[in-house]
Amino acid sequence: MKVIDIITNSNKPLFTFEILPPLKGHDIQSLYENIERLIEFNPAYINITYHQREAVFKQREDGLLEKKIVCKRPGTVALSTAIQYKFQIPVVTHIICGGFTQAEIEDVLIDLNFLGINNILALRGDPPKSERIFVPEKDGHAHTSELIEQIVNLNHGKYLDQELENKAATDFCIGVAGYPEKHFESPNIITDIKYLKLKVEKGAKYIVTQMFFDNKKFFDFVELCRNEGITVPIIPGIKPISILNDVKLIPQLFHIDIPDELISEINKCKNNIEAKQVGIEWTINQSKELIKSGISGIHYYTYGHSDNIKQIVENVF
Repeated sequence: MKVIDIITNSNKPLFTFEILPPLKGHDIQSLYENIERLIEFNPAYINITYHQREAVFKQREDGLLEKKIVCKRPGTVALSTAIQYKFQIPVVTHIICGGFTQAEIEDVLIDLNFLGINNILALRGDPPKSERIFVPEKDGHAHTSELIEQIVNLNHGKYLDQELENKAATDFCIGVAGYPEKHFESPNIITDIKYLKLKVEKGAKYIVTQMFFDNKKFFDFVELCRNEGITVPIIPGIKPISILNDVKLIPQLFHIDIPDELISEINKCKNNIEAKQVGIEWTINQSKELIKSGISGIHYYTYGHSDNIKQIVENVF
């Protein structure tokens, strides 16, 4: 079932969450266990992230550095299929521009179509950790809007090889990301929302936001989107603080603010256990306020852990 249909046909706020593929060398069992903790709350769908290859430098015996290209979290397509058929829940597979040519993206989309995965979250992706600026692959996409256009073309039976005969159309539902505190590369929030509108005009059916800790930022973002003429559903994405160091790492990694009140509560904590509980309580209150506002649902970022999400959902849904 398509995500947009799930959202449109629901008469109550939806609970959804996002998971990471296991690190290379790890098995799928721990991931299944994390999902199983949340199944009783009837998630409407589950998102699976996609990770591009990145450069890793290792020192050789002669003291020089050797560059190796590795993919630390492979298996997104296989994992999407395994989860969708094991749990009988729609899976949203992330597809990114970074690290892929148009031809490689088309092949991934064909595989997903064959496997019955018809929900996509289209993303540009971040630059590799070793680089500051995003550079697309040769014959790749520089922007998410271009990726959306390619997916929509496939939905119309338009493949890269125009000489193909008897071409079958795909039927993907496309979601995109929104940034309540703007994407860190955008000069301002207004410009960022104009690019978001372009993604919707190209074919995105719904928006799920980057994490935020201050609901006012989400409400202001939605108002700006509506004023710009963006009418598709906007799903808030949130993540609980889980360790003491999150208050330092999250702003660095995701370029978002953490409210003074939350910082103050975390600073009172003596260890990660106490910090995790503060994060749970903050997210419960944040979620309740969001639901009271009439949102379509809440999307939780688990980052490999579901015990705290379970406690939150028990108190919210």
